[in-house]
Amino acid sequence: MEVNVIGAGLAGAEAALQLSKRGINVNLFEMRPEKSTGAHKTGKFAEFVCSNSLGVSDCSNASGLLKKEMELLGGELIRIAREYSVPAGSALAIDRELFSAAVTERIENDNNINIIRKEVLKIPEGCTIIASGPLTSNSLADSIKDFTKNEHLHFFDAIAPIVEKDSINFDKAFWASRYDKGEASYINCPMNKEEYENFYNILINAPRIELKEFEKNAKFFESCLPIEVLAARGVDTLRFGPMKPVGLVDKRTGIENYAVVQLRQDNSAKTLFNLVGFQTNLKWSSQKELLQSIPGLENVNIVRYGVMHRNTFINSPKLLNSSLQTRERKDLFFAGQITGTEGYTESIATGMLAGINAANYVNGNALIDLPGTTMLGALTHYISDINHEKFQPINSNWGIVDPVELPKKERKNKKLKAELISKRSIEYIMSCKLP
Repeated sequence: MEVNVIGAGLAGAEAALQLSKRGINVNLFEMRPEKSTGAHKTGKFAEFVCSNSLGVSDCSNASGLLKKEMELLGGELIRIAREYSVPAGSALAIDRELFSAAVTERIENDNNINIIRKEVLKIPEGCTIIASGPLTSNSLADSIKDFTKNEHLHFFDAIAPIVEKDSINFDKAFWASRYDKGEASYINCPMNKEEYENFYNILINAPRIELKEFEKNAKFFESCLPIEVLAARGVDTLRFGPMKPVGLVDKRTGIENYAVVQLRQDNSAKTLFNLVGFQTNLKWSSQKELLQSIPGLENVNIVRYGVMHRNTFINSPKLLNSSLQTRERKDLFFAGQITGTEGYTESIATGMLAGINAANYVNGNALIDLPGTTMLGALTHYISDINHEKFQPINSNWGIVDPVELPKKERKNKKLKAELISKRSIEYIMSCKLP
């Protein structure tokens, strides 16, 4: 018996490895580099695109709990991510090139995985996992559309610029993590009120790249808004968002500034840094002017400009069970961002679950349906909830998990709530016996 996996991104690569280690033969289809998505730069598997961060690593955060669950369930990519991590305070960030190369080598050397470098034009017969991602090609998207008999929903994803560290002026920029939590892993560019207002005026008046006609009615995903869209909501929106200055004090001056731009390490060599929260669709000449208005970045060398692309996801509540199996075709599964789970960690986690369940299906075993008391279970139950009327992509978060009982006086204690949910989840996951 064999399983088709369409797409060798984060979800597809994880699904293929889960199937292989259970002795299942895999046909792994990847259209890159023969055909590009417009956002990916290489033909390697599990390529990170708009950021190099998997988010907060500890279980006080919803994304951190999801990572812990993956580790306990035998996730493959999360282990590789730990091997190729770079300093990022309390977050798990990776050297994207080394990580992708390692995943690619692992898959290429796996005797159970048959790599097929070509575009899949329609959903194949036989047990299949569709993990083609939010940049699914038009032909396959049309085939999915025919199968689902539902219109796809669309939203935009934007990529932040990456700059060279050696071009940053450290007479103005300083190293710190917010509230000095963990290692001082971020480069911070401080602004006073006058500098911020100049930056803001450049931003709101900068020309943007014109959207194609078919893209104009698409939706932005709230947690990945372009910086210019945030700025349009008000002059102080950025100061309470990606440019918030709280907890970031330059020890040389002791000043808490009016606004701060943070940069996060992007590669192991510490030569490249990406601007945190600076996803954008501005024209490249405008991006250069904007970035060079930031104190410390006056002469910055931009090695990748921000871009924006349309992402596609299915109407999962009408199509999927919480096992990620489709309701209409028992041998067809979906995984990754095409399901409406947003984020790198979530993509890997759903790829893992789809891989495990596809293996269970072909082996005649019961599928795993994790409860809503776990973060992964809460995520898959949320996207498969048939009662959704206006479904939108979602990250892991505490609000979707089954609540825990707290004494009345502790009901606003977020830290205690996170601790109890994490403890409950970990105990359940550790009791699971996977085939």
